[in-house]
Amino acid sequence: MAKDKSTKTSGTVVGSLGSLGDYLKEQRLAAQLSLRQLADQVGVSNPYLSQIERGLRKPSAEVLQQLARALRVSAEQLYVRAGIVHPDPGQAGSVELAVLADTGLTERQKQSLLDVHASFLALNDRDTTPTQT
Repeated sequence: MAKDKSTKTSGTVVGSLGSLGDYLKEQRLAAQLSLRQLADQVGVSNPYLSQIERGLRKPSAEVLQQLARALRVSAEQLYVRAGIVHPDPGQAGSVELAVLADTGLTERQKQSLLDVHASFLALNDRDTTPTQT
């Protein structure tokens, strides 16, 4: 019951991150790793990883990449579940993936580029959508 209460109190944060946390926990358990073991492999603290699994924290692309490596799952799938890359039937998401994979950029620079790219796409959608008069 305590778990239900904590989920209700952080409802807005849990939304999309909840599915990421649930997925990470499933993969961790399938790999037969404790929370502490996975945190050590990824290089994050045990409480931080616990907060990610509970949907209370949004991990950076770098942490997601380390989690994917440790759990032997697709980093792209974690990016989608975390809301960093948005699957679009018309696009392969190659721009987002290229930005995230670029080791010459800081996490802040990566996020800035992704934000600019998303704003351009939104602007183009707005300009190509016919207005009703």
